[in-house]
Amino acid sequence: MKSSPFLNHIRQELRLRGYSLRTEKVYIQWIKQFIHFHKLRHPVEMGATEVRDFLSYLANDRFVAINTQKSALNALVFLYGKILKVELGDLGFSHARRGRRIPVVLSTAEVAAILKKLTGRDYLIFSILYGSGLRVTEALRLRIGDLDPERLSITVRDGKGNKDRTTILSHSLIPYIRQQIKIASDLQQKDNASGVGPSLPNALHKKYPNAFRQPCWMYLFPSTQLSAHPLNGILCRHHLHDSVPRKALRIAVANAEIIHKRVSCHTFRHSFATHLLEAGRDIRTVQELLGHSDVKTTQIYTHVIGQQFAGTASPLDALTTGQSD
Repeated sequence: MKSSPFLNHIRQELRLRGYSLRTEKVYIQWIKQFIHFHKLRHPVEMGATEVRDFLSYLANDRFVAINTQKSALNALVFLYGKILKVELGDLGFSHARRGRRIPVVLSTAEVAAILKKLTGRDYLIFSILYGSGLRVTEALRLRIGDLDPERLSITVRDGKGNKDRTTILSHSLIPYIRQQIKIASDLQQKDNASGVGPSLPNALHKKYPNAFRQPCWMYLFPSTQLSAHPLNGILCRHHLHDSVPRKALRIAVANAEIIHKRVSCHTFRHSFATHLLEAGRDIRTVQELLGHSDVKTTQIYTHVIGQQFAGTASPLDALTTGQSD
């Protein structure tokens, strides 16, 4: 099925409409699963009933999270609405259900302890995650031109939902960023001598043939290996794979002896938002910095803050105080 003309047609449509490569992979994978679930029947032979059955199966048999089910729904709505020109209408399927989960947040001391166990490039990556509130993929996709040390800002390109946003940059990171820019620029010059450079978005290489030589397009955290561009096959240098910082984090967390919390790359983004709110920052400002389209998404962090945010103390505190008297 990987090389089927039907799936290749869907890939082409996704690319023509400007969908990200990550979204393309996710949509293709869900469409494959949908077809396999229905015993390899072609989607043109199926419709709303089969889509509803598949989505209900994900919720009731595989117990997927609600966002996972939504991802599958989006893929199938694209398939039928944009490719097959069939409106699915009201599907009435079983929605995945999951109670509200409070995100894991590190204390400032725990953040400092983990960062202390990181060095060089890895230290800078996680400092940006915590200091600017980026997702790990957003940090790894940063290009030199996305950073503005003078204005202490970072521009996140094509974030979640294909949206750009601007967020803050810590002044303390400027020396580390300048050092990393030099490392990346030196590597770019070496690549340029061989006629290659960083991977470029969309069809930029056609419009500006020498763009790969411009420092602004170089990734801040380049991959250690050259590879063929997944869309056009051109030999280039992509950004660092996210498995690299994840591995570094596991080691740092273990060395920092933080064993009572499940720490991931995204934990630093959660901690960024929570600590800003604890410091009295306006929730709308935090929403903009995180790139949330709905403030309700940002409000989850008010539940993390608990006692400090509500301005209340546990009634047990008063009880124990009275006993001590």
